[in-house]
Amino acid sequence: MEIYATIIVRTVFFYLLILVIFRLMGKREIGELSVLDLVVFVMIGELAIIAIESPKEPAIHAAVPMVLLMLIQIILAKLSLKSKRFRDLVDGKPTIIINRGKIDEDAMRKQRYNFDDLLTQLREKDIRSIADVEFAILESSGSLSVIERMNNSDGQPKDGDITIPLIIDGNIEEEHLKRINKTNLWLRQELKKMGYRDVRKISFCSFENGKFFVDIMDEE
Repeated sequence: MEIYATIIVRTVFFYLLILVIFRLMGKREIGELSVLDLVVFVMIGELAIIAIESPKEPAIHAAVPMVLLMLIQIILAKLSLKSKRFRDLVDGKPTIIINRGKIDEDAMRKQRYNFDDLLTQLREKDIRSIADVEFAILESSGSLSVIERMNNSDGQPKDGDITIPLIIDGNIEEEHLKRINKTNLWLRQELKKMGYRDVRKISFCSFENGKFFVDIMDEE
């Protein structure tokens, strides 16, 4: 009976410990978890299981590495907030699979993403035909964001219905500028006209429907 009582106590203890750890690590939906999140969650779960199944081993032997993993994850999350390069390295970048109604097969190959995957995720969003899609973006979490094609009165696709970031964390996104047929010089000149002379102080900038959205970094 003593061993069963120990298992029950350990189960409750590690259940509460995991709840506290996940709460401190922040709220994210399952579909938004990065590879790093999943690795940490699996490791914490495995440590808890081993501790519960080994009642003769001190619980602290499992609790310490679990707390250590939590601290590592929190530190890496803060680094991700401060550095887009680090964020891209850890989480990866979103990939445009369908751009203005045209499928980018090269992007699909790089992501090891096939047409069955594409059609499945489109059906999950109640979209029956690829022809109805203007943009499809494969997010770093693996989910697919879809913007449906909208027609103007002349029957042509409506342009500019997607927010493409041109500056993130003070860094100009050259690839995104190319997608809208603009240059680095054009962007800097337009920002200067609006009074933004230092790109490094801009946390986020996008250009949509002929208008800029600019957000300045919080002052320290």
